[in-house]
Amino acid sequence: MATNQTPSPAGLQGSHTLQLTDQQRLVATGVSEILRFDDSAVALKTVRGLLLIKGEGLHLKSLLPQGGEITVLGTVRELTYTGVHPGRGLLARLFG
Repeated sequence: MATNQTPSPAGLQGSHTLQLTDQQRLVATGVSEILRFDDSAVALKTVRGLLLIKGEGLHLKSLLPQGGEITVLGTVRELTYTGVHPGRGLLARLFG
């Protein structure tokens, strides 16, 4: 069985999916790194770029290294992919 590899802007390869259920459970695949995490925001590096999740009462339920799968529980209010802005630091791009 062949695996479909999609090139990403960052030059990484792999697939990335998001599944949001009732605004309370988010499952993401293709996550390579957790950059920031607290109860109001989660910043993830994915194979498709940086993903910022904002909400209330956020917490990690599971993290599976195979496929880079992460499950976030809590009230998800916003999902944002960020672009690269020259001259700005990572945190400024994510939360500025």
